[in-house]
Amino acid sequence: MIKSWTNKQPLVIGLTVIIFIFLPVMAFLASIGDMDTFEIKEYYIFKNREFLGDGEKITVNSNALGLGFVEEAYLGFRIDDAFELGENLALELKNPTFREVVLYQKTDNGLLEELGRAGTNYGRTNIFSNPNPLFNINKSGVKQELFISIKSNEPINVEISLAEYSLFHFVYNQRTLIISSYMGVMFALFLYNFILFFLIRDKTYFLYSIYILFIALAQTSLLGYSYYYFLNQNSYLYELSIIGFSAISGMAGISFMRMFLKTREFTPFLDKLLILNIFVYGASFLLRIFGFIRLSYTFTDVSGLMVIVLFVFSASIIARKGYRPAVYFIIGWLFFFIGLLVFILQTNGLIEFNAPPNFPMLVGTAMEAILLSLALAEKINILKKEKEGEQAEKLRVLKENESLILKQNEMLESKVKVRTEELEETLRHLQNTQTQLVNQEKMASLGQLTAGIAHEINNPINFVSSNISPLKRDIKDLMEIVEMYREKGGLHFTEDTKKEIQALEEELELEYILDEIDQLLKGMDDGAKRTVEIVKGLRLFSRVDEQDVKKVDIHDGINSTLVLLNSSMSGKIKIVRDFGEIPKVECLAGKINQVFMNIITNSIHALTDYLAENPSPEILIKTSQIDEFVKIEIGDNGPGMPKSVKERIFEPFFTTKAVGKGTGLGLSIVYTIIENHNGTLEVDTAVGKGTNFIITLPIYQNTPHHE
Repeated sequence: MIKSWTNKQPLVIGLTVIIFIFLPVMAFLASIGDMDTFEIKEYYIFKNREFLGDGEKITVNSNALGLGFVEEAYLGFRIDDAFELGENLALELKNPTFREVVLYQKTDNGLLEELGRAGTNYGRTNIFSNPNPLFNINKSGVKQELFISIKSNEPINVEISLAEYSLFHFVYNQRTLIISSYMGVMFALFLYNFILFFLIRDKTYFLYSIYILFIALAQTSLLGYSYYYFLNQNSYLYELSIIGFSAISGMAGISFMRMFLKTREFTPFLDKLLILNIFVYGASFLLRIFGFIRLSYTFTDVSGLMVIVLFVFSASIIARKGYRPAVYFIIGWLFFFIGLLVFILQTNGLIEFNAPPNFPMLVGTAMEAILLSLALAEKINILKKEKEGEQAEKLRVLKENESLILKQNEMLESKVKVRTEELEETLRHLQNTQTQLVNQEKMASLGQLTAGIAHEINNPINFVSSNISPLKRDIKDLMEIVEMYREKGGLHFTEDTKKEIQALEEELELEYILDEIDQLLKGMDDGAKRTVEIVKGLRLFSRVDEQDVKKVDIHDGINSTLVLLNSSMSGKIKIVRDFGEIPKVECLAGKINQVFMNIITNSIHALTDYLAENPSPEILIKTSQIDEFVKIEIGDNGPGMPKSVKERIFEPFFTTKAVGKGTGLGLSIVYTIIENHNGTLEVDTAVGKGTNFIITLPIYQNTPHHE
């Protein structure tokens, strides 16, 4: 089903373009040319500029009078019925190649009166910049019979029409819009394929872009617009461009066709004829440069006929051989041939088509360029499939080689596997043993150290704490005596004595001393209480003397841990306690406190390392009871961990910290402690979403643990 659609796809696209683009555009061209005009059908040919005698009368069946390659022509014609269109008329000669056109009428005494001059020798001769010779005819000043003399280096084909001046202006604007649109489409296709050439480095796109550019320029030369807009109103260059642009587009088009259709591979004989045709086009251009105008036109016509025949035969043969881009090629050239056929039939009077003769050619070349661009896109698909085929073949060879290597390595892998399993088991035992040893040694040392510090600090701080209250009471009694002396002295001392006492008080700053004594006593009291709290936390945290499972208040363990870690937070991390109603839990208090210490320490490090990115660091500690279990959650809003790190954090010796800043044993020890308490430890984390450790502990232990 897919293959059938693939084979029919070019035809479907071609029919779609015909129905929805080509036919509506042709109808639109016919509609804009549908205006009331007066076409000259009868001419009188004179032998010289004097226009003597009646002249040779010629009636044309088509719209154009073909005089061939003559340097000058002298014609007369009547416009009796033309003024029925209006008082003010535009007289247009539809041939932009004329060098000089002079319009005359005879006065009553038989002399010639010149009405105007136009042609490429005179540059911009009308306000419209109409490339065709144009004259303004007013009924009040023009007679019924007019005469023109024409000079041209190109074939002289005369087609004269008259139209009401304002209507001509309107239709001319529409024609200019169509020409502009045509050039815009062609230039866009040129840029599209030219850019593809630089991206893909395929010469086919370069040749096709050159063909599009010069076929568009050739059409603008045939319509006369290149004379104004590209060639700086140079008559010689303009006449040269008619053959030159056509020859270059022909050579580029044939070269493109040879490469695109692979004619050298599919049709070798026709390929040689195509090469010959390129030389014929080149010869026509050279003949035009050296002044052999008639011969250059003959060579160009022969080349065009050869192109049509060779293109049809080559593309048909190649399409029948299954090369699908050839179908696109045939459909694309079909539009060009339709436009050419309409042009020939119209210029020979065989069909009536109101649009200018070259306009069907414009539509044909534009449709051709669009469809051939689709054909090039199809070629990209073919090249892609060929490349995919090559890659598939390479992949097949690689798989065969891989299978051979696998077979050769099977015996080695089976031997290595047994040995590897033995080594892994040994390594696992070593790691577990080392973890346990480090854990026991670390906890024993830490417990002894903290217990010793707490014990040593406890006695002097108790001495300080117990002496502060009596000291405050004694100082208060002294202050009462001082106040008594000051009060009684004010009544009984002499004035000199009062002055001396007042001077001494001011010198010693008695009021300041009294305030300072009060502040010092308050600071000593607060410091002593803070020290007592820290010592209590150390003793509670260490619990060296507790080696059996006992009922422990989890909240006390968490609080004591936070007291010890308070200095490492530097007041920058906010601690949020969300403690629920939970019972005491049977556990080894020192071990559980170690769990809290390691997890909270990791959270502090994660937050302090990223303070610049996280201005509001926070640690949330939440407790709750679920049936016969207590749930403790310790989470932070730090950077979180990627999945690869999360999967390994409980492995011994795995760490993300720099060398010398971590051993990789902390969370491994934590996991072992929780596991020995018949609990679970989970971690919920993601990059940018923080980390949350979830601990569940049974309220009652089935059996006591001894370590």
